[in-house]
Amino acid sequence: MSELAIGNHIRKLRFEHGEMTQDALARSAGVTRQTVISLEAGRYAPSLELAMRLAQVFGRGVDDLFYWRTPPPDRDFPRLFAPPRPSVRTQDHEP
Repeated sequence: MSELAIGNHIRKLRFEHGEMTQDALARSAGVTRQTVISLEAGRYAPSLELAMRLAQVFGRGVDDLFYWRTPPPDRDFPRLFAPPRPSVRTQDHEP
C-alpha cells in the first residue's frame, strides 16, 4: 500500500492536550478508536467533515492538523475566480 499524500499532527496534538487518549479523541469527534489509530498511522485520510470535527476538538484550524507530505503536482487547474485586473480609467471626452 502506498503512503497517503496527506500527513497529520493528530498524535502530537493529543499529547499537547493533556495526553488525551485515542478513545477520548474518538468520542469527542464521533468516530471509533480504530479510526483514530488509522489516521495517526497514515492509513486513512479523513473526510472534510471529520477533519473539521477533529480541528474543532483541538481548537485549531484544519491546516494545523493536516499537511501535504509531498507537494501536489503542479497542474493547470482552471481558476474559479480570476485575479483582479488593474482598473483602467478612461476619460470622458466631449465632442
